[in-house]
Amino acid sequence: MSNKKNIILLGPPGAGKGTQAVKIAEKYNIPQISTGDILRRAAAAGTNLGKEAKKFMDRGDLVPDEVVVGLVDERLMDTDCKDGYILDGFPRTVEQAKALDLILDEKGDGITYVVSIDVDEDELIERLTGRRTCRKCGKMYHVAFEPPKSEGKCDKCDGELYQRDDDKKETITARLRVYNEKTEPLIEYFSKKGLKRSVHGSGGIDEIFSKITEVLEES
Repeated sequence: MSNKKNIILLGPPGAGKGTQAVKIAEKYNIPQISTGDILRRAAAAGTNLGKEAKKFMDRGDLVPDEVVVGLVDERLMDTDCKDGYILDGFPRTVEQAKALDLILDEKGDGITYVVSIDVDEDELIERLTGRRTCRKCGKMYHVAFEPPKSEGKCDKCDGELYQRDDDKKETITARLRVYNEKTEPLIEYFSKKGLKRSVHGSGGIDEIFSKITEVLEES
């Protein structure tokens, strides 16, 4: 069996997906491919698809699936993807997953791992609502996991710490509901293909990473 690691990483807001994607990319020397980065890079480069994407981005609209899929296809042709990659933020829908399958089939390739970082909703809410941000320098803290030395004040610049609107419980509950609604069909799609692996996302960063690498090194 090939050692190539074509990975899709799934996880709700607050699951630590971004942190784990960076660690996976470093360990296996593969690129972390974010759709946001692809869109910005293509728009800046002025490619045909980039110009098309920029029209939608400038209007604040969602970039259509066919444009996003085309840009992902272009990115996967880059030489740094020859040993694998991590897709972050794509696919978001079953339609995008099916389009990705078609692209990879044409290349004689396919996704090898779909890792879902699962965290209990109560724990996610605790993680996200506990975040505090400095108004002056933007440094982030957490009331439980990384508190400042003086309550309400930044260690770095003495600025006032506040809770951003998107870290409030009502906003987070709504975001988690939307994530679950959108991702459930995607998880079902990958489960039916026998690709989905679940990793419980509680514990320290290194502990979760160890669980992920176990999954990625299963034969």
